[in-house]
Amino acid sequence: MEEFVVYVLFSEKFNKNYTGYTSNLIERFKSHNCLDKKGHTLKFRPWKVIHVEFFNNKSDAMKREKYLKTGVGRESIQNIIRNL
Repeated sequence: MEEFVVYVLFSEKFNKNYTGYTSNLIERFKSHNCLDKKGHTLKFRPWKVIHVEFFNNKSDAMKREKYLKTGVGRESIQNIIRNL
């Protein structure tokens, strides 16, 4: 069974965060920090993973990612960042 991860990245240098989901966190993290040649996360490197949540299916992971991008979800991410 494939596992999915919702993750939050944080760039201390730029005080930015990014939320996404993937089935391979290690490879996705490498993409955000090293491999990608274009995209939103490129200009805010380096990133560090500050939060992960695991799901048994893609649908639940997508719902959680969408929630974390709402106002209430963003506030919970800010609480995580404040406690770093």
